[in-house]
Amino acid sequence: MAKSCPITRVDFREHAQPVKVEVNGVPMMAQVKEFSTGSFGWYLGGKSVIEVDGKQVSVQIGMNLTIVGSKDLPKDE
Repeated sequence: MAKSCPITRVDFREHAQPVKVEVNGVPMMAQVKEFSTGSFGWYLGGKSVIEVDGKQVSVQIGMNLTIVGSKDLPKDE
């Protein structure tokens, strides 16, 4: 079942702040973002290193935190 978005685009633009995210124990900041799809939330992109079986592997990070229902809001208020 779809949920309606509890905030407006204007409220999001004026009040959203970066969100702290931890990846493998490393703190990172997801930045406020309005996506090309029309939805909004936060985005984190970058690189990190994770250990697998005693070996260090480099990883590419791409994370979206999308507010459920934000895509369905009117485009401009």
